[in-house]
Amino acid sequence: MRQTDVIIIGGGVSGLLSARELSDAGKRVVLLEQQRLGKESSWAGGGILSPLAPWKAADPITALCRWSQSAYPRLTEELRASTGVDPEWIRSGLLFTDCAEIGLAKAWAETNATRYEALARNDLMAIEPNIRAELKNPLSLPDIAQVRNPRLLRALKMDLARRGVELLEQHPVDAIKIEHGRAVGVVSRKQLLTAEDYVVTAGAWSSLLAVNSGLPELPIIPVKGEMLIFNSPPGLLGHMVISGGRYLIPRKDGKILAGSTIENAQFNKCTTDKAYEGLRRFATSLLPPLKQCAIEKHWAGLRPGSPDGIPSIGPHPEIANLFFNCGHFRNGFVMAPAAARLLANLLLQQTAIVPPEPYLLR
Repeated sequence: MRQTDVIIIGGGVSGLLSARELSDAGKRVVLLEQQRLGKESSWAGGGILSPLAPWKAADPITALCRWSQSAYPRLTEELRASTGVDPEWIRSGLLFTDCAEIGLAKAWAETNATRYEALARNDLMAIEPNIRAELKNPLSLPDIAQVRNPRLLRALKMDLARRGVELLEQHPVDAIKIEHGRAVGVVSRKQLLTAEDYVVTAGAWSSLLAVNSGLPELPIIPVKGEMLIFNSPPGLLGHMVISGGRYLIPRKDGKILAGSTIENAQFNKCTTDKAYEGLRRFATSLLPPLKQCAIEKHWAGLRPGSPDGIPSIGPHPEIANLFFNCGHFRNGFVMAPAAARLLANLLLQQTAIVPPEPYLLR
């Protein structure tokens, strides 16, 4: 039996950043991950530090995104300095070839003090000459950045290990043991691990863990998304581009991600020929030089879907020392620093960085 201050269940970006925040506050933290750290939804995503259509996002999502967008440059520089791993935070800008809600988008940008540029066809062709698309109200958000999520996750893992956070991989949690309105331990590998406080950051598996622990089901479901990466040369694409709801993301070394699909497939992460062919056609039609580039990898991840994409962050309404930070759906990376800080604020009984009410479990 092991006693610590906080046990965190789930080792994606939300769990890792929550551990970092609580470690910074002087808490002894043990983090349990059922597989390998950061190898589920956090690894599988694209790393765009914005909702795909930010003007459609609910206000609570926007609040977390804006805080995180301001925090990312410092966070990634701290991680690079601490570990030597560059998370590749790049302000590459986000281009939309077909912004159907151009008026709404402009109003949102002005309300949220976000730079935007309404582009003419010649403007877009001048900055991305290889793009071929039917343009309808093209729009640029030039300050939107990206991170290379596998590198950020690797840096976080190294940083936490150096801080003394105990990282236990391949330690699935069967259930949280509840007695008299308090969590009193977690069962992992038939061993009872105990702490003062417990945090669930288990992504798409969070609701399953709650049910296995005798708690009500959470409004979180697995939503599969498939992606491709092309082994393309540097310079083919400079900006992240969204067209028809799908996107291309250029990495620092020239490789280009194409994503993504949305499918309710329970916990099935198998890739499909249909998704492969659809993503390949989308990518090569939008950026024809990709026809000459090999597809390096095709993969799938399970996003933690939630109502309106608003995550559950904060204490359980009936279990005094049980907290949640999960249900971020497609915006896990862009919301992660703010969500982790808000979780820490609530656990440590500090003033919250944003009003916490929209994220609380009911």
